[in-house]
Amino acid sequence: MQRDHNRQTVFVSDDDYSCYRENLVEFKHEYNCRIYAYCLMTNHVHLRVDPGDKPESLSLLMKPVAGRQMRYSNKIEKRTGNLWEGRFKSSIVSTEEYLPACCRYIEFNPMRAAMVTDPAEY
Repeated sequence: MQRDHNRQTVFVSDDDYSCYRENLVEFKHEYNCRIYAYCLMTNHVHLRVDPGDKPESLSLLMKPVAGRQMRYSNKIEKRTGNLWEGRFKSSIVSTEEYLPACCRYIEFNPMRAAMVTDPAEY
């Protein structure tokens, strides 16, 4: 999970979401990570990522994705400074049984936030 700085909106337009997704796909391939679930809320991101055999791949993935989004947003919004509150936060999914629960939590997040009435709408 990564949250914006001062609870400001990160994703304003469809292009903002597209930029993040494109960077996520590019770097997941570069660092051999698997994305099981994701949710881009207006002011934060939830990801379920498997870094594969190298746990450091998660950090290697998140750094350029977050950096590119910051530079993109700053250029579009004509501002400077950090977009994100800090480093991403992560938790280990320790059992196979917990993986579907994590994915459900992520996929239902837009509905809990009243962005949509059904997860399929997101």
